Amino acid sequence: MTYIVTGSEAGKRLDAAAASLSGLSRSASERLISDGRVLLNGVCAGKKTAVREGDLIDIEIPEPEEIDVAAEDIPLDIVYEDGDIIVINKPSGMVVHPAPGNYSGTLVNALLYHCRGSLSGVNGELRPGIVHRIDKDTSGLLVAAKNDAAHRGLAEQLEGHRIRREYRALVIGGFSSDSGTIDLPIGRHPVDRKKMAVITGAGKARDAVTHYSVLERFGQVTYLSLRLETGRTHQIRVHMSYTGHPLLGDRVYSQHPCAFERRHPELFDGQMLHAVKLSFLHPRTGEAMEFSCPLPDNFLRALELLKHENL
Repeated sequence: MTYIVTGSEAGKRLDAAAASLSGLSRSASERLISDGRVLLNGVCAGKKTAVREGDLIDIEIPEPEEIDVAAEDIPLDIVYEDGDIIVINKPSGMVVHPAPGNYSGTLVNALLYHCRGSLSGVNGELRPGIVHRIDKDTSGLLVAAKNDAAHRGLAEQLEGHRIRREYRALVIGGFSSDSGTIDLPIGRHPVDRKKMAVITGAGKARDAVTHYSVLERFGQVTYLSLRLETGRTHQIRVHMSYTGHPLLGDRVYSQHPCAFERRHPELFDGQMLHAVKLSFLHPRTGEAMEFSCPLPDNFLRALELLKHENL
């Protein structure tokens, strides 16, 4: 649906204007903006962007689905928990929230069972408690909110880039510098809609910034530390692939396994990417909190083999 901003809507934030014009709730409007389903004059914009009279707002509303998200007794690696938040070390292979093709076995199903329904409702029935996501085949830390106040507090920190997320990755290729920043916008792939891509021209893309530093070099493979400044879908995977350094094990953004991957295929059930550190302010107390978790076994084994083979 396309709407024209009238004088009464001019000056409002995009999320407020979209909600008012379409009749959607403010939270539904925010979710659609976050998912890239709301365009302002043909391009993606942040929810706080002020609209002007005559602006065009395009809103894509997905078809409603009748879904019953069930609580499931799935073991969780809980790093921290209190009455407001829960920090999980998610294994590779687990989907974060239900979506077409994955309505059970997700982190949300497990959280619904563990938390006995005590999860925030800000993101709707399919994503209760979910403040941020990591990909199915990425392992590591993420925080979920157990009530709406905690969710809003964490979401504000996330939007203000005050939640620090640090990753470890094994990528193909060498680096001439020890550290750097990739600042390239990311949007939906123009042909394959299941993928994301760097969009360098004017279009439906959002700013994306990834900081990296080299931890160790192994000839054809490099061990990296990465920090997200923004949190776009598949951001690290897209940025690394675009710059010629796809992640080991990533069969979406890398079609050509390196020699090490071909020698040890048993190590790769997904991309070698692990969310190793997470820090933020507690949404109720304001206390600075920092969490870390070890690398998964297959990642550790890959590092051991790389060191041995490069002696």
